[in-house]
Amino acid sequence: MNDLSNIINKTVSISIFNRGRAGQVFSDVKKRGSLVVLKNNEPECVLLSPKEYVSLMDELNDMRLELLATQRMHNTDLSATIPAEDVYKNLGIDLNDLECFDEVELD
Repeated sequence: MNDLSNIINKTVSISIFNRGRAGQVFSDVKKRGSLVVLKNNEPECVLLSPKEYVSLMDELNDMRLELLATQRMHNTDLSATIPAEDVYKNLGIDLNDLECFDEVELD
């Protein structure tokens, strides 16, 4: 029953826009994150706050990157990889030289 209550509280009739109460709807979207606009009791569109939109796009991009990384790992021929120690040696890098650098953080 609680799920139904949440759904009902996240809907708004399109007729509210015709009554000049769009500002109230946008304020509700900003507070709640999203609202479903109903037209003739059917979902017509979903309104998202900018914060919610950015959050969804970030999550979608993270999933795409994770899928790409998973595909690359699956298709990688591990016998063709070069150990890091060999790369350092070929480039003339001593591991002791790297200790003076701050740790790199990747987002």
